[in-house]
Amino acid sequence: MRRALDILKDIFGYAAFRGLQAKVISHVAGGQDCLVLMPTGGGKSLCYQIPALMREGVAVVVSPLIALMHNQVAALHEIGVRAAFLNSSLSQAEAAAVEGDLLTGKYDLLYVAPERLLTPRFLDLMARTPLALFAIDEAHCVSQWGHDFRPEYIKLSILHESFPSVPRIALTATADTVTRKEIVERLGLDGAKLFISSFDRPNIRYQIIDKTNGKSQLLDFICAEHEGDAGIVYCLSRKKVEETAAWLKNKGVCAIPYHAGMSAQIRRDNQERFLREEGIVMVATIAFGMGIDKPDVRFVAHLDLPKSIEGYYQETGRAGRDGQAATAWMAYGLGDVVQQRRMIDNSEALDKFKHVAATKLDALLALCEATTCRRLRLLHYFDETAADIACGNCDVCLNPPVVWDGTVVAQKALSCAYRTGQRFGAGHLIDVLRGNKTERVRQWGHEKVSTFGIGKDLEGNTWRAVFRQLVALGFFISDSEGHGSLLLAESSRAVLKGQQTILLRQQPEFQRVSKGPPHQDDSLTLDPAAHDLWSRLRAWRTDIAKVHGVPAYVVFHDATLKELVRICPQTEGELRLVSGVGTYKMERYGEDLIEILRDN
Repeated sequence: MRRALDILKDIFGYAAFRGLQAKVISHVAGGQDCLVLMPTGGGKSLCYQIPALMREGVAVVVSPLIALMHNQVAALHEIGVRAAFLNSSLSQAEAAAVEGDLLTGKYDLLYVAPERLLTPRFLDLMARTPLALFAIDEAHCVSQWGHDFRPEYIKLSILHESFPSVPRIALTATADTVTRKEIVERLGLDGAKLFISSFDRPNIRYQIIDKTNGKSQLLDFICAEHEGDAGIVYCLSRKKVEETAAWLKNKGVCAIPYHAGMSAQIRRDNQERFLREEGIVMVATIAFGMGIDKPDVRFVAHLDLPKSIEGYYQETGRAGRDGQAATAWMAYGLGDVVQQRRMIDNSEALDKFKHVAATKLDALLALCEATTCRRLRLLHYFDETAADIACGNCDVCLNPPVVWDGTVVAQKALSCAYRTGQRFGAGHLIDVLRGNKTERVRQWGHEKVSTFGIGKDLEGNTWRAVFRQLVALGFFISDSEGHGSLLLAESSRAVLKGQQTILLRQQPEFQRVSKGPPHQDDSLTLDPAAHDLWSRLRAWRTDIAKVHGVPAYVVFHDATLKELVRICPQTEGELRLVSGVGTYKMERYGEDLIEILRDN
């Protein structure tokens, strides 16, 4: 591995490998196939980029998004690696030039979309090119059970069939047991070695609150814990994206929208702003995010419930890629549960797909309603049970919820739904239970049912939490017509007969994590001279990034700038010891940096 370590230090500027990187690199560089599961920010790219530089020929990287290709190629150019991409953003002449350079051996890595890779023209091109390896990034896209399914990925088994001697590495940050099995089958990776890193992201604080007024709660969270930070806010619908971004902007947050209904140009412009500027909050549907490698995203927020733990993990994993403290925040309510269950029931998918989707949703709901450490539940979902010690850094650990016997209350709620004909949603049922003689209650004569007023001892918010938990636990199901009516599930029979005890979470009066925000800007603790140096380095980096047309973090990560401030190297020899400063960047930026540092 000496050569691999030399490449790591000289080109990428790092002194040592992390986690399983060294083992994966040795395996792939030796010509073997493998599947790598490594969390976002865990350094997956190095697992194929370094073998690509060690082996003869070009490494072909299958990547699902244009933005991802552009960012990774730009980052490789910054460290002097010969890389290019082939996708629809290139003109015919530009694509022809890349193809010509490929045939003459001018590249170490070529990024290509699966659609282009599968064309006869490109397959013929590869047949005439020495190949170092195939890297299939975001490999979970191959799974029809997954959250980012791409039909083209299913056909990538052609790589093994057409080029059996070329090693393949498939990589993903999220894959449960079912998805892993499908990746192996679809890509023909039988016999390939499986490398699984820990899914734990200890720098991320998981926080899930009960939704009362989602937008206001989001604003309170941003202002209290992440004011001025870059973040991503996920919404389920395009309309909600637009409304939330406009509302946040009106409240003084630098927020911009992103969804598939916008023009391609506006989407590109907004994505570039998010990547290149600091402190931007991107409000988006899940159309945004895969492949976004901005390292300093300090929070990811969900205003709507994701479809699965895989989706939740993938999306929240975009926070804190630099290893610094970050937050995964979500506001979750009864409407989210009903909506997701209805989407599954009303979909045109086969029953087996509906069953898998319902199972995945149930697992996510269990995470939302957890009374024990959320991080452990998340890790257990991915079959990681080695560490069973509570993390001490999620909202449940910091503010443990009180659990109470809600059996009688559950019986009242279920009975009320039955007595009113199973035709109404939670809002109307709560009015009946609390004895509110609303116009609708009188219209239906529900002030005369036996359950009228039997729940007046509980507040409306408490009843909403009860109904949400009963739906999440599967005792209520939503009607398939989309009217919001709650129907009794078969499992409710045992509760009504007193044969099953129901434990519920008590709703806290105040839900902000009381232990203080997880993110503390290191620059705030610097003395005046160090803070001035920090500011000058960031300003220099911004200017360089603009000249090169790349995001600032592609020039240097914040972590490198912080180390420059801490060490304040005065010579080239001292500068080479700083993490993130490789040979190419040393030659390119060394004099500028030393001049700035000596002026300190």
